[in-house]
This record gives sequence, structure tokens and C-alpha cells, in this order.
Amino acid sequence: MTASFVMRFFYIYRVVQLLKIFIQAGLWLFCYKIHLKNKQLFTIKGPLLIIANHPNSFLDALIIGSYYKRRVYFLARGDAFKKPIHRFLLESLNMIPVYRLREGKEFLHLNEYAFNKSIDLLNKGFAVLIFIEGICINSNELQPFKKGTARILEGIQKLNVHPRIHIAGIAFNQFRGIGKIVNLVISEMTAIPTIQNSRDRVVFNQIVFDQLKQNILIPTIPTKFNTNHFLYRIHQPYYNFIKKFVAEKTKNTVFFDSVLFTVLLFTYPIFIISLFFILKLFQIPTTIIFVTLVALPIMGKRVQE
Repeated sequence: MTASFVMRFFYIYRVVQLLKIFIQAGLWLFCYKIHLKNKQLFTIKGPLLIIANHPNSFLDALIIGSYYKRRVYFLARGDAFKKPIHRFLLESLNMIPVYRLREGKEFLHLNEYAFNKSIDLLNKGFAVLIFIEGICINSNELQPFKKGTARILEGIQKLNVHPRIHIAGIAFNQFRGIGKIVNLVISEMTAIPTIQNSRDRVVFNQIVFDQLKQNILIPTIPTKFNTNHFLYRIHQPYYNFIKKFVAEKTKNTVFFDSVLFTVLLFTYPIFIISLFFILKLFQIPTTIIFVTLVALPIMGKRVQE
């Protein structure tokens, strides 16, 4: 192992850790409330297979992964990896590409890599998050399960490695913008069957379905905003511009929320800096401006009722 490789690994690790903190802060602002159940499970070590439903695209992985006190690798739709720069960035964020028939038959052979990569990570003691439905349709209702999760578990069991399994049920009160309420329920599968054939895979999927269905608790409180609050008025032009832009770019897809969150995450600092220079034009002391702008995101939570 060369020194340059070690330095590159350390650099990527630190970047990922800092980005994780950045994402957690963004989720705190983007969501009014994220309710967690069984928080103690987020701290376990050793090989871990996390099986979740998939109602809200990449936002599901960001929310689930941000609460585990460890690196979490997860399978993501392969069409997002087509450009080399996208592949580099997504793989740096622990994403593993998995392809569907609609992305083209020429890519399907690469799924063997995704399965083998997942098995290898589990064998090394890492955590892997899999969305067992294999599809996202912006709905809290469970969709038919795919076979990939059972195949990965079968593969790791053949190595005589028996990972712990978490069942993660995530549900949203809405899928279109900020102020959402999220319920995330984690439970552990206690009786893990040994998978050796297609019948065992069916039995396994049924066990997961029954447990996952119990973990999906749909929030009933609607999203509300105090539109008369001055903080709402300050943020409204910026947010409406970003929201309209993202809506056009993600039209007829399930990516609205995840892209909106990402764009807001990386443009909000620019918005804050812009306010700084605007306030400087009024010759307000720098210290007062700095304190005000640091407090602005925190105070912004008051806009959500």
C-alpha cells in the first residue's frame, strides 16, 4: 500500500465525514421533524445489511445513512453513473451502481459487480443499504420486491458470514419541498433464514415484507408555514426560484425532493453570502451582520409550524 494511496483514502474519508455533517445540518433545515425509533441500533458494529423501502429517491439514502454512526454503502440506480465525473463523486459517497432493464441490456452484466461488491463489503464488516423494492414511485405504499437483496444475503452466507439485518421503514407526509415530516423506524431481524434456493428467497422476501410494512408509519400532520413571518419573506424569493428551477429539471421524474435538497444544500451558503454584501451596503457593522446571518438558518425553523 503506497503512501499516496493512504493519503487519498484519508482525504476522501475526511471529505465524506465533513459532507455527512453538512448533510445532517441540511436535513435539519429541510425537514421540519425527523422522528426516529430504536435509535440504539444506529451504533452497532460489524457486518450489517440494511433493508429499506424507497419512497423518495436519493433522499431516502441520505436520511437513513446520516444517522448511522459509521460509513454506509448503498446501491443506487446506475443511470446516474454514466458520466465519469458523476461516477467518481457518487462512488466517493459510498454509492454502488445497479442497473435495471430500462437502462439498457448492455448494462445488466454490471449488476454482477454490484452484488459481488456488496458481498465483499459485508465480508469486510461494512454496512450496506439496499432498497428492496428496486424502484421509487413517490409513494409510502410498498411495491413488489426484487430478488437482489436475497441474492446478496445468499452470497454472503456461502462465505459463512452472517451479517445482522436491519429493516428500515421510512415514510414522508409529502414529497414536494421543505418542511416535511419524516418517520424512520429501524428494527432488527431476529430470525434470519438460510437462503439456498429460489423458495428460500421467496420466504425471505415475505419475512422482510411483513416486518417492513409494520415499520412504515405515515405521518398524518400536514406541512404548514407561517407565510407572514419575516423570515419566510426573506427566504421566499430564493426558495421559489430554486424550487421552480428544480421542478423544470426533474419534470416527470421522482427526483424532485432529492435534487431540491441537494441544490438548496450547496446554494444556501451563496444566498447567505449575498445577504452579507447587501447588508454591508447599508453600513451595518460586520459583527452584527455576521451574528445575524449565522442565526438566520436557525431562526428559520420558526417559519415551520
